[in-house]
Amino acid sequence: MKHYPHYLDLQPAMHARGVVQLPGSKSISNRTLLMAALANGTTQILDLLASDDTHVMLTALQTLGIKWEQVGETRNYVVHGGNGAFPVHQADLFMGNAGTAIRPLTAALAVLGGDYTLHGVSRMHERPIGDLVDALNAIGTQIEYRGVTGYPPLHIQRGHIHAQRMQVRGNVSSQFLTALLMAAPLMAKEHAVSIEVIGELISKPYIEITLKLMRRFGVEVARDGWRSFTLAAGQHYVSPGSIRVEGDASSASYFLAAGAIAGGPVRVQGVGLDSIQGDVRFVDALQQMGATITTGDNWIEVQSTGVLKAIDADFNHIPDAAMTIAVAALYADGPSTLRNIGSWRVKETDRIAAMATELRKLGAQVEEGDDYLRVTPPVHIAKATIDTYDDHRMAMCFSLASLDGAARRGNAIRINDPKCVAKTFPDYFDVFSQIAQNDLF
Repeated sequence: MKHYPHYLDLQPAMHARGVVQLPGSKSISNRTLLMAALANGTTQILDLLASDDTHVMLTALQTLGIKWEQVGETRNYVVHGGNGAFPVHQADLFMGNAGTAIRPLTAALAVLGGDYTLHGVSRMHERPIGDLVDALNAIGTQIEYRGVTGYPPLHIQRGHIHAQRMQVRGNVSSQFLTALLMAAPLMAKEHAVSIEVIGELISKPYIEITLKLMRRFGVEVARDGWRSFTLAAGQHYVSPGSIRVEGDASSASYFLAAGAIAGGPVRVQGVGLDSIQGDVRFVDALQQMGATITTGDNWIEVQSTGVLKAIDADFNHIPDAAMTIAVAALYADGPSTLRNIGSWRVKETDRIAAMATELRKLGAQVEEGDDYLRVTPPVHIAKATIDTYDDHRMAMCFSLASLDGAARRGNAIRINDPKCVAKTFPDYFDVFSQIAQNDLF
């Protein structure tokens, strides 16, 4: 990505068309790295995402004594598994703002035992982790808070696990359940391990990603709907030899929405409808808004007349991609309501408050609740400077407000702190500029 020290100006674009090769999925990348590190054998990981969050995980694993190599200048890596353990038993680990790194690592380190401190940027210390810590400490691990109770930083010491049945709340973050599932094989040497979900489980598709990747590494999890998960005794991670990281379906949402807003066709390559990522269901929302979707084994394409219909839908299953719908709603023919998105409040920023604030700058009327957002589009999108709150998805989704739709024209948009996209998509704005065009031919 180019160096943008403070801001980036996006000029209005008449239409969007082209083909985008997606970066690797963050969710798949960090899960795969940790499973490979804990596996028996050596794993070749192909097309790993290059981003701040994966760098955090790679660095942490290296600090913990796991050996890995990057293959030349490619996005392929070789990870030498620790066969269910980390060689280093005392470490200070900086986790940045990577929830997909700190939460599963916390569970694995707590189960294995040692002397570890985990901390991150200031926002990470505002993101809850108490439900995960409570679930682990209830079975005998020893995790202490170094700051505010319920939040990182954490200090992990060697505990004494006295039970194989865990309970965890499901209504704050699905990453807590993912963390327990990924750590379960470390506890299942002699006894089965079961995990019960208390209350509603949000973001279920992300649990599907976890279970499918665990299966690739030789671990089967039986489940009773979304209420309980059981791991039979004697299972452990075994390298699949080679595994390829799918393109990031959340990142795909920006380009697919661009095609829906500004005509298209826009095709994303690296992910298809048979993806293990739930965010591919984002295309269902675009279809409801009037876009035309075509798909192949490893690609999705969107085009439209640029006339979008208002939408009223539950987005609990795709909270990250749903942010893109909030901006696409600026181009709809009436008010749109995004429901069941309470998890936005504990993400990289309070995304409900942040989205409402920035959408209003563009002229929209916005009503925000604890778990919903209602967006009434403006007659004309206003020129605006968008604050990004050190949140990569804020920066990426608001780039769409520079596009021309059939109902209303995009405007010049200034994105403050554009470098925050490095968390998942360092060259996002370069790629976006290739599909956002002003020439007709």
